[in-house]
Amino acid sequence: METLADSPVQAPAKDRSNPSPRRHIRKVAVLGSGVMGSQIALLLSGIGLDVLLLDIVPFELTPEEQKKGLSLQDKIVRNRLVNSAFEAAKKLNPSPLYSKEVLRRIRLGNFDDDLPAIAQCDWVIEVVTERLDIKRSLFEKVEKYRRPGTLITSNTSGIPMAALVEGRSEDFARHFCGTHFFNPPRYLRLLEIIPGPKTDPEIVEFWMDYGSRFLGKTTVLCKDTPAFIANRIGVFGIMALFHNIREMGLTVEEVDKLTGPVLGRPKSATFRTADVVGLDTLANVANGLKSNLPHDEAARFFELPDYLQKMLENKWLGQKTKQGFYKKMPNGEIYSLDLNTLEYVPQKKVRFATLEEAKKVDNLRDRLKVLFSGKDNAGAFYRKTGYALFEYVSRRIPEISDEIYKVDDAMCAGFGWHMGPFAMWDALGLPATLDAMRAEGYQVPAWVQDMVESGFTSFYKVFNGHTFYYDQNRKDYVKIPGRESFIILDNLRENRKVWGNSGTTLLDLGDGVLNLEFHTKMNAIGGEVIAGIRKAIDIAESEGWNGLVIANNGENFSAGANLAMILMMAVEQEWDELNYAIKAFQDTMMRVRYSAIPVVAAPQGLTLGGGCELCLHADAVVAAAETYIGLVEVGVGLIPAGGGTKEFALRASDEMKEEEIRIPTLKKRFLTIGQAKVATSGFEAYELGIFRTGRDKVVMHLDRRISVAKQTVLQMASEGYTQPVQRRDIMVLGREGLGVVWAGANAMYSGRYISEHDMLISQKLGYVLCGGDLSERTPVSEQYLLDLEREAFLSLLGTRKTLERIKHTLQTGKPLRN
Repeated sequence: METLADSPVQAPAKDRSNPSPRRHIRKVAVLGSGVMGSQIALLLSGIGLDVLLLDIVPFELTPEEQKKGLSLQDKIVRNRLVNSAFEAAKKLNPSPLYSKEVLRRIRLGNFDDDLPAIAQCDWVIEVVTERLDIKRSLFEKVEKYRRPGTLITSNTSGIPMAALVEGRSEDFARHFCGTHFFNPPRYLRLLEIIPGPKTDPEIVEFWMDYGSRFLGKTTVLCKDTPAFIANRIGVFGIMALFHNIREMGLTVEEVDKLTGPVLGRPKSATFRTADVVGLDTLANVANGLKSNLPHDEAARFFELPDYLQKMLENKWLGQKTKQGFYKKMPNGEIYSLDLNTLEYVPQKKVRFATLEEAKKVDNLRDRLKVLFSGKDNAGAFYRKTGYALFEYVSRRIPEISDEIYKVDDAMCAGFGWHMGPFAMWDALGLPATLDAMRAEGYQVPAWVQDMVESGFTSFYKVFNGHTFYYDQNRKDYVKIPGRESFIILDNLRENRKVWGNSGTTLLDLGDGVLNLEFHTKMNAIGGEVIAGIRKAIDIAESEGWNGLVIANNGENFSAGANLAMILMMAVEQEWDELNYAIKAFQDTMMRVRYSAIPVVAAPQGLTLGGGCELCLHADAVVAAAETYIGLVEVGVGLIPAGGGTKEFALRASDEMKEEEIRIPTLKKRFLTIGQAKVATSGFEAYELGIFRTGRDKVVMHLDRRISVAKQTVLQMASEGYTQPVQRRDIMVLGREGLGVVWAGANAMYSGRYISEHDMLISQKLGYVLCGGDLSERTPVSEQYLLDLEREAFLSLLGTRKTLERIKHTLQTGKPLRN
């Protein structure tokens, strides 16, 4: 174990980047097809596993089945529950599918007929209802068919592991542990690993690695305590707030405004989250904590407040019953619940001086100081709830975890927080906040007080690019293990900066590889980003670097071009400047494609418009699974003009072989741009023709993305990367394709499916993709297509309808159809 004191000489903690030996998962059985079971099955099939999804046989026929003359012996009846649950899961929004292709990897069945098939599985995960007797009964049946050595886990959210394996064989117990996913399992990154009393340590190590590398999760090793880590802390925070809200005179909508994005939390904040989760579910967890934690100093907060009891009695359970803390009224307005009268009332505009000041601060660490120092009721709210949280989490060490970073990891990955409680405490200043808490009467445990008195003034430290945490047992900073494959840019900025401007920073990743990150609003691409890309390539080429990665650690890679700048220049009719700006963007994308060093883009989150075009021109792409990428310019009345339309014409040319029909290839590329299709995952980007098989790759774990991109650069450099030659052999269809495209656009307009302006956009797009009004198929150059692309873009920008769409999008964040 590496401490800060001995880090220069002591070997680092064990690297989990290599899988456990001789164990591979190819087929998995998911037992239970409810909301979680079906979604877990879809997640696992999404990473390439064959999945067997099973559930119980119905006890009786439905009226519809009786009318059809079916019996309980018919397969369609016996699989009814699993079939209906699975169909419901497929329709969920947001979608649990990475791609529709994953559906072919899933087989459905029932416990009575198909349980013997688990003998062919490498992993069996139980996801049935949260009752010990039901789980034990199922495990007894599983043991009859399970192959010795097969991994067996439970998705329980709180039942003790010892109770689950009671009466099971030694082999079953050694290969058993808890694998607790969070809902929705595709999108929430937490996977809690909970060993049982007899779990083989090698099995635990395997899951910590597998969950991270293959499932893309933040794997947190938990002690077998009630609700484990994330729900223990998260439910405490929610329930404590439920008890304090009326005392502080705050409304439901005020609390949600205070506990949402401004605090680094999800938009659903507190009460909307409760509505989505279901108040009955939340109450069940709170009641479980109350009964299992009688000696918890905060046990009183797990009591259900009177208004919550009444809501449960009224079946106001949230989203599932169409009313909870919020309700959509007949007039379409969303009302909030008055907790004093239990009547739904119109929401009031939330105004606090503290929030107004906080809006001026982009950095969360700095913004927290503004929030907690507020002099109004909002500031008082942050101090009361924040100090209570800090007290509670510090008193849970070592009860639920010996290491503080596990608590922060669990809250960030499981509840969507941008900063865990110990990191928040650091941001506010540990010693000063500790003094303020003492003055308010909060009881902080001795280990925190001893830590500060010994000169340790923060829970975390960054040393040589690595994050260390304070270990209360060793009384020293210890390197966080398991992150050897992560590159955290925040840790490099202080000592590894090579160059920067107002919109970008160029960092040294080590081994001769540079990284360029954007830090404009939504990482939009404007003049400063374009200049940054060109400068980064210039430095890499002139100073002998191996290559360049373009990536950041933010939520999104890039939302596209700076629309506000484009609108302003168009309104002022600065056409020469606009032409120059668009050409500069095109030239920069071509610089990315035709530089002397390999350039790898590593996108995540929103990767739209210009962000997508950057990826299209990179030598390779290493994308996060949760990458939402597409050319969306048509939505604002334009066509892609940063080389995106050109690149689709180039790729269509490469896909057209002499023996193939050419028009379908053109049509597919045309519709992808024309319908502004956005891939809902990195995997779907292959289907849209944005990512290339064999060259681009998708990584499951977001934090491994930059490291894999760096290794990709090094591999390309070691293989003797040479500067490509610009293409002059792009085969375009000319009038052969134009006739089809324009006829289709006219038919859509005649049928009133699209507007007249949409028809114009379609014609312009088709003109570029087909290479213009050419009499026959003709090979053209990239520059020829770029010139057509730019001309079409500028001509559309000169129309009133397009300017209206851009303005509407900037104001509302949504496209306008006119």
